[in-house]
Amino acid sequence: MVKVGYTLMCEQAGPKQLVDHAVRAEAAGFDQLVMSDHYYPWLDSQGHSPYAWSVLGAVAHATSRAELMSFVTCPIRRYHPAVVAQKASTVGVLSDGRFTLGLGAGENLNEHVVGGWPHVQQRHEMFEEALQIIRPLLNGETLTFSGNHYDVPDAYVWDRPDTPVPMAVAASGRQSATLAAEYADGIVATEPDPHIMRMYDDAGGIGRPRYGQVAICYGPDEAECRKIVHDQFRWFGMGWKVNADLPGPESFAAATQFVREEDVAEGVSCGPDVDRHVEAFKQFVDAGFTHVALVQVGGDSQPMFLDWAQEQLLPRLREL
Repeated sequence: MVKVGYTLMCEQAGPKQLVDHAVRAEAAGFDQLVMSDHYYPWLDSQGHSPYAWSVLGAVAHATSRAELMSFVTCPIRRYHPAVVAQKASTVGVLSDGRFTLGLGAGENLNEHVVGGWPHVQQRHEMFEEALQIIRPLLNGETLTFSGNHYDVPDAYVWDRPDTPVPMAVAASGRQSATLAAEYADGIVATEPDPHIMRMYDDAGGIGRPRYGQVAICYGPDEAECRKIVHDQFRWFGMGWKVNADLPGPESFAAATQFVREEDVAEGVSCGPDVDRHVEAFKQFVDAGFTHVALVQVGGDSQPMFLDWAQEQLLPRLREL
């Protein structure tokens, strides 16, 4: 059975709201809580971006059953990889072993706040070195590392859960799928692409968890849902080659100024029809994902969504 997740989207809710949503989602029956890790929202209309790791600590303390995951953290600029290993292990302890560290190569949107955004080739090199640093530290090793991008003279993480925090790596092609198979315990993808899953299997990932995410907008009025998605989520269809390099919300606003409401609605299921939302989720199930997290677009609608999900959506998803 595929595990059903709920996305704590830092770009559309404040820190106290996110903790409240986490508690509500666990009570509603969600299996997993995944959290975005941003410095900026994608668009000004989303209106939030608290520090994800502070919120994760609070969520770990306020919940008791649901699995937790960063979805995803970039360990190459804003955070040094040795520090990522330390804070992931701390959340692992606070959550009694419920935390998975999701990692990705990041976006200029969030990482440029500490300096220039490297070229994509350099980013990939940095990301692989980061994985080489984080993995042994999570496993309780004392690390000395000297690479082209990072130096770790001497590092050891003192507080760790009984079982090392598992890692999952975001992938969109063969190179990243291979990294996920070589260094991590699972793979992350935001599109239901079975081709990426096959590349992951070919690289050695057979039998490991596959984490996906699908955006929906539930509400009683489909027209209103479409407006919300266009206002806050119209960047979603541009793809990671574009999303990784734009520097701020104003850039995303400019890049999406000609995106129409109907364009966005083609990629995000909107309205009250539960069948439509189940079908969007099912695409990931059919592609072989083991965990799929829902994003309910629109910060103000989360309590309504969670009540509806408990009563109508989750029972249907359990049947898949």
